Amino acid sequence: MIVALDHVVLTVRDIGATCEFYGRVLGMEVRSFAGGRIALHCGSQKINLHLAGAEFEPKAAKPAPGSADLCFLVDRPLDQVLARLGQARIAVLEGPVQRTGAQGPITSIYCRDPDGNLVELARPLPVQAP
Repeated sequence: MIVALDHVVLTVRDIGATCEFYGRVLGMEVRSFAGGRIALHCGSQKINLHLAGAEFEPKAAKPAPGSADLCFLVDRPLDQVLARLGQARIAVLEGPVQRTGAQGPITSIYCRDPDGNLVELARPLPVQAP
């Protein structure tokens, strides 16, 4: 029945700081929509932003900044991603480490966004023939 994930919502303390991190540091596109709401775009996905305490209805039962664990696929070598995080003074928590993504093996690095959400930045590994 379900064929894809269209968007997710992040509840954040500071929309500007969130846009700075995901836009400038990670390269997502920040867009306004529907009366000034803000979303982050990457590929065909979208992350809507809700300001904590001023969420749009309907909303999650217990929206809270810092409660998400997100994994994004990157289009460049992880050494370049690490360099970009270093330039932005974003601490790397772990990685590069091998993990299993939705489509197969990935190599990941982990950091946190301004709200403390865990952000995994991953590059797919080539699938080995049997």
